[in-house]
Amino acid sequence: MKKYDICVIGGCGHVGLPLAIAFADAGKNVGIYDINSKSVDFVNSGRMPFDEPGAEPLLKKNIGNRLIASTDPSTITQAKFVVIIIGTPVDEHLNPKMDLMERVSEEVHPYITDDQIIILRSTVYPGTSERFRQLLQRLGKNTPVCYCPERIAEGKAMEELGSLPQIVSGFDNESVEAVKELFLNIASEIIVTLPKEAELAKLFTNSWRYISFAVANQFYMMAEDQGVDFNNIYNAMTHNYPRTKHFPKPGFAAGPCLFKDTMQLSAFNNNSFFIGHSAMLINEGLPKFMVEQAKKRFDLKKMKVGILGMAFKGESDDPRESLSYKLWKIVKTEADQVYAADDNIKDPRFLSEKEFMETVDLVIIGAPHNRYKTFSFGNMEVLDIWNIINK
Repeated sequence: MKKYDICVIGGCGHVGLPLAIAFADAGKNVGIYDINSKSVDFVNSGRMPFDEPGAEPLLKKNIGNRLIASTDPSTITQAKFVVIIIGTPVDEHLNPKMDLMERVSEEVHPYITDDQIIILRSTVYPGTSERFRQLLQRLGKNTPVCYCPERIAEGKAMEELGSLPQIVSGFDNESVEAVKELFLNIASEIIVTLPKEAELAKLFTNSWRYISFAVANQFYMMAEDQGVDFNNIYNAMTHNYPRTKHFPKPGFAAGPCLFKDTMQLSAFNNNSFFIGHSAMLINEGLPKFMVEQAKKRFDLKKMKVGILGMAFKGESDDPRESLSYKLWKIVKTEADQVYAADDNIKDPRFLSEKEFMETVDLVIIGAPHNRYKTFSFGNMEVLDIWNIINK
């Protein structure tokens, strides 16, 4: 008998912790293994190390009862199912770094037994699940490996873990059936595919979102160059018109997933993913475009310019891969003085939002936090690509 039903490796992060909480709240005994001792202490005290609506009450309810976090790797051995949450990063040439999976297999294999089932949960380069299984076999392990990609959005994790279908894939029917039964504790619907199909489904999904944002951003740039109001165009396109119901608004397409996964898909397709490359040029070029547009209207060399909102998206405290930081760097080359503020993020370089509003001449909205709708900007100049303040 195992002490835990599930061990989540990397379980104090944005993907792992909501999953661990959801399983614990469904009655499963869950152990978290994470090397970040600060985050482990947070979790064991019933506090979330990051903002995720609805998660902390469930964490407080289950911690110390059906949920325990630890920095002790022996936690892995004590679980029937081992969920590994480790993404495949891309290198400086935008190619996947597969050596990370090799390190993970070497680090966890002493604690893995053949009567367990490993579930890879993160977005990975196609073929990674098979590669990971082979690495374990070379190390003398015949532990079944399944791939079940996460599908949640930050800020909606606790809602979406229960409402979205879960994709389950594996290399043998017995382990696939076992993992199906496991996820039916938190999900009402399961979709079964082959491992590479599941890996591509996740990459296709993120790339599609990245490309759709690029289309909106390209249209925005076209409208700006012609001196017309894109928000009026957007309203004309989408108001009571079902064919454009899901057309996104312009804004920074950033964060730890979309850009990276689009580049992984490109590498998988021999760097011939032309629409993905075009989307990258548009989305990554948006901060520079915004500064060039500002230069047409203002003498930035004489202005105190501020970036308001540094998270990668609104209502988030996550700065990872935020394009607000790229915007910050570009503005520094053009303006007299540059400031940044986001009360969601602790950064000693930032002004408080109150100090920020008392200091700058020109505000650029970087992340559209809802509270900015109530800010009194007065006669201050505001560049708001998101149109959050309707100005």
